[in-house]
Amino acid sequence: MAERDDETLLHTLKKVAAVLKQSEIPFALGGSFAVYAHGGHSSEHDVDFLIRESDVEAALEALGQAGFTAERPPEDWLVKVYDGGRMVDLIHRPVETPVTEETFTDTVVRPVDAIHMPVLSATQLMVHKLLSFSQHYCDFARGLPLARSLREQIDWERVRKETQHSPYAESFLVLLDRLDVVPLSGTADGKGRT
Repeated sequence: MAERDDETLLHTLKKVAAVLKQSEIPFALGGSFAVYAHGGHSSEHDVDFLIRESDVEAALEALGQAGFTAERPPEDWLVKVYDGGRMVDLIHRPVETPVTEETFTDTVVRPVDAIHMPVLSATQLMVHKLLSFSQHYCDFARGLPLARSLREQIDWERVRKETQHSPYAESFLVLLDRLDVVPLSGTADGKGRT
């Protein structure tokens, strides 16, 4: 059975964005819906917003007044709000990096189903995805659609620089080269293979 329009994750995303805007709480759309906002391939299984840790309480209060239910999970880098059964993550420390004013300068205002909102840049989305890979979670299949669909919007040199300490990110970038998605830098023909 198809969901009614007012029961979709996209509708929930719009409601959260409207409350945050009206409450003058700085935010940026992240995750799969940010990829969607940039015109890329997206799985619509969750909604992620980035906010500063200092704004968490104000955001929870404003969203609570708007009918959302709050949850403080054991993870200390986010809080969650629910619109019925639809979950929204309010992340204040993605990939162990606090959300700051600088985070919000690395956004692009995009319309998301007729509501304009700040969306993390495609480059920052790729950095976050690569830095989320670890020995406990390394699902490259989750990063490939992002890389393929937004490759022209991504500053790959910046991605390489900001993820150079991660062997998982390095491996993913080699995979992109081998799949002819994005060539490795530093070689005469742009290819990392010999």
